[in-house]
Formats: sequence, C-alpha cells, structure tokens
Amino acid sequence: MNKEALIAENQALKADNDRLKAQVNMLVRALFGKKNEKHISQEMPPEQLTLDFGELAPVEMPADANLEEETTQITYERKKKKHPGRHKLPDHLTIEEIVVEPTEDTTDAKHIKDVVVDTLEYVPASLHIKRYILRRYKKKVVTENGEEKSVFLQASMPASRPLPKSIAGSGLLTHLITNKFLYHLPFHRQIKQFAEIYGVKLAKSTINDWFIAICTLFKPLYESLKIKVYKAYYIQADESPMGVQDPDKKGKTHQGYQWLYYAPVEGLVLFDYQKGRGKNGPKAILEHFCGTLQTDGYGVYEKLCKNNANIELISCAAHARRYFYKALDSDPRAKKGLDYFQQLYNIERYIKENIEVEEDIVAYRQEKAAPILEELFEWAEKLYPTTLPKSPLGKAFYYLLKRKDGLRGYLKHAYLQIDNNLVENSVRPLALGRKNYLFAGSHDAAQRIAMMYSFFGSCQKQGINPVKWFQYVLEHINQHPINKIEELLPGKWVNDLD
Repeated sequence: MNKEALIAENQALKADNDRLKAQVNMLVRALFGKKNEKHISQEMPPEQLTLDFGELAPVEMPADANLEEETTQITYERKKKKHPGRHKLPDHLTIEEIVVEPTEDTTDAKHIKDVVVDTLEYVPASLHIKRYILRRYKKKVVTENGEEKSVFLQASMPASRPLPKSIAGSGLLTHLITNKFLYHLPFHRQIKQFAEIYGVKLAKSTINDWFIAICTLFKPLYESLKIKVYKAYYIQADESPMGVQDPDKKGKTHQGYQWLYYAPVEGLVLFDYQKGRGKNGPKAILEHFCGTLQTDGYGVYEKLCKNNANIELISCAAHARRYFYKALDSDPRAKKGLDYFQQLYNIERYIKENIEVEEDIVAYRQEKAAPILEELFEWAEKLYPTTLPKSPLGKAFYYLLKRKDGLRGYLKHAYLQIDNNLVENSVRPLALGRKNYLFAGSHDAAQRIAMMYSFFGSCQKQGINPVKWFQYVLEHINQHPINKIEELLPGKWVNDLD
C-alpha cells in the first residue's frame, strides 16, 4: 500500500473515530446530562445597557508597577431581611372554628385576647345520590265526542343530563375525564380510589362505556374545532408517537402518531390521530388550509407544501439551534452558531417586553434580526466546505443552509414566531399521559384521546378553567343547536360562568 493510500485510510479512520466520539457524547448527555439547552454567550446581547462605574471601573496596571501591601480594616452593617411570612389563605374557603381553652382553671379569670392559628385541612370530596322523582298523574278528560277517559301525565328528566341512560351525573363524568387527561390518573387508579375512599365500586367496562358515549356526544364539537383550526391564517404543526394495541400485532403495540396543529392567534389546539407518519394524515387537514405553516424539518410538510401555492412554509429556529448545541462537544466552532441564535432570541425577548405595535415589531426585526441571520448564513457557508458532512457540525450546517428561506420567514409578520416551541409545549400533556397509561387500547381509543387533548389544550392556551368548561358543555350540548355548536368551543366567555 502506497503512502497516499495510507494517508487516505488514516483520515477516513480519524473521521469515523470523531463521528463515533460525537455519538457517544450525545448518548452520555441523553442518559446522564442536563436536559435544557441553555447557552450563555460571552458577547454583549443587543439592547444591553453599558453601565458607567465611574471611579470604580477597573483600570489596567502597568507591568512594572510597584505594588505595596496595605492593610485596611473594613467595617459594615448587615441588615437582616425580614421574613415575609406565610402566604395568606384564600378568603373563599369555609372556616371551621375550634375554641381551645387552657388546661388550667380559668375561674375568675378575665378573657383579654384570642390567639388565632389557621391550619389548612383537606376533606375528601363526597359522592352523593341525586334522586329524580318524576311525578306521574292520572287525569280524567272529556273527548270531543263527549266521552270521558283517563290520561296519564308524567314529568320528564331534565335535558341537562348528559347520558340519558346512565347513572353518572355531569359532576362525576367531569371528575373522571379531567383526572385522566389533566392530572394523568388512569381510570384503573381512579377505580381503586373510589373503592378505598368512598366505598363505591365502579366497573372499568362501565367507565369505558361512559367515556365512549361522551366522545360520541362531543364529536360534532371536535369537527367544529378542526374547521376553525384550518381556517386560521397561521398554524404550527408537529407529531408525536403513541403506542396503540392492535389485534393484528400479537405481543407488541403498534406505533401510531398524534399529529398536532396549533393556531397561536386563536389559541386553539387540534390533535389528530393517524396510524402512521406518512403524508395522508396532514394532507387531510392542510388541503383546506391557506396561510403560513411553521414546522420542524420533517420532509412530509415540505412535500405537501411544494405544490400548494396557498401555504407558505417557514422553519423553526429552535430545531436549527439544537443541531449546533449537539455539535458543541465535538467541535468548538459550534459555539459561534449558538451565539448567533442567542442574539436572535434576545431580540425576540426585547420585542415581547417593550414593543406592542405590529408595524414596529416587523420594522425592529428587519433592522436588528435580519442582519444577524444573514451573518449566520454567511459564516455557515464559509465553514461548511471544510467540515465533514456526517459530523455533528456538518449536519448542523446542512440543516441550517437548506432552510435559509424558511428561517427568514418569521421576519415578515408580527404574529409569526421565531420557533415552533408553542406547539411543542402543547405535546407535553400527551407525553405525561403516555408515561401513566403507556398505550391506547385501540385505534379508536387513540382518536378519542386526541379529541380530549384538543379541548383541554385549547383551554390551557386561552387561560380557561378546563374543569368548568367541560362540565358546562356536558350539561348544555344536548339541547344546543347543532348549527351553532362552535359556540361551545373553549372561549373567554367561560370564565364568566358561575
């Protein structure tokens, strides 16, 4: 083997070694390292004020300066910070007063003062039976022919009863559903609680039947939510895996996907379950959409938007930044990329805290953020040819440069976000739920789960009490006109309800 071949082989082995080291570092960080991607730049962030310390400012001493030791006694007074005390207990809580007398004999003693000590107590909620007594009457009436006959009159059940043939009231159903999807308490654990705390046995099959009936009742509302989301002019999209039991796959679960769409302006969240990660799922939603779509780098979205002039696809800066963060251990040059992104996020933080007018936001981004983006792209284009394509930094450059236009997209309108983090935050309840109930019992069950997370996610984004909203809809959806069903979607009006 000649010298040139040995050099080439050595370089190839070195490149493989660097790549494997980077993979090991990533795995170690994933298992044992911190989860956040915080990066502190050494550069001064934009809009950072320079403080004038005057005489206290540090000065450089000449190298030949003769420094003499000088002892100075410093005295100071330490001020002890006053403890703020306990948080005040809410005024709306019921107060149970317990008067405690001294153990000593208080005969002929004068009562001068009460020392009040408040403790916060918890009493488990109670179950009770709501018994409807439907009065029945017998009445004699005379017909048009002059004949006398008996008729029976009986009261009907209130229309607010959510499931007509069920013993479950709206309060119990709300408790079961919100505990599962808001507090991640599976039905089987709730069944155990009811038996141990209240002495009431509930069958799992019965609760599942109630849940299916509620989802059937809410299906028109879910379809209305779907329409409102794809009628928005700006949505963010993401997808998350979910294990699903499938009768065709014995001994293992099927990996389905919850596709998530979030309309930041309207504050509406839509989960849509699909059996796979192909384009058919998002295609059904996005074929009706006309506006700006923000996603990560998944290729399905690019293919769907390529031939659709109604959709403008923009990219997520957080995903581009993440590649540089992963490359930091293997190549110190990645730090400069992180510094560029930190400057961009400092600009967005300043806008959020100081600028409200939309035109001013766009102008400020064009003045401050656009030059930084272009400088980032120029830096990446210069170094990319000298970087191994399969190295972590090479992948970071490739991801960044391929999506230059998409990363510039948020500069055009004030309502656009620099990244996709808002939609990723909406996936967190699903991730927490997966850790508790592990998988869905069927594909239909996975879609019912998507429906509930859509409603509760929308409540969360709009600052609405989800428990109050859910019980209100349960009690009113049966008598609400179907052509006005969207009026029951999560909205600010819910906060005005008693």
